[in-house]
Amino acid sequence: MNGISENEFAPNNNLTRAMLVTVLYRIEGEPDISTDNLFDDVESGTYYEKATAWAQTNEIVKGFSRNMFAPEVNITREQMAAIIYRYAKYKGYDTNVAENSDVLSFVDYNEVSEYAVDSMKYAIGSGLVNGKSENTINPRDCATRAETAAILQRLIESNNE
Repeated sequence: MNGISENEFAPNNNLTRAMLVTVLYRIEGEPDISTDNLFDDVESGTYYEKATAWAQTNEIVKGFSRNMFAPEVNITREQMAAIIYRYAKYKGYDTNVAENSDVLSFVDYNEVSEYAVDSMKYAIGSGLVNGKSENTINPRDCATRAETAAILQRLIESNNE
């Protein structure tokens, strides 16, 4: 992850959807990718253009709709979990831990959107995502840069990259 400026990381700032796909793309070594299949709201020449095309091509991101990615929108904890879950599948990591995850112990688990249930189970069950408190996961809260950095470090370390 890069900072938001030359000398500022801004750990408590919210992470955008574009930032997350860019970090994952950098982890992969910024592979060559065609930018032909981009979402309509991903402008040519942006820092996240190739990262978004890579993530879309590899089915790591789906977007808000078929044609809209919403790159500058702050990412929620459940959206982050969904993207990381798809990335883990892309990498061939074992995602079966989701089947045995004890997410029902969180009082706000019923707030997880249907599309993100398996993703959140994986993220919690694998130890990537911790609760915001002892008994809440706050799935629709925005993810901070610090939270995301910690989650990605756990993902990489747990898979011996």
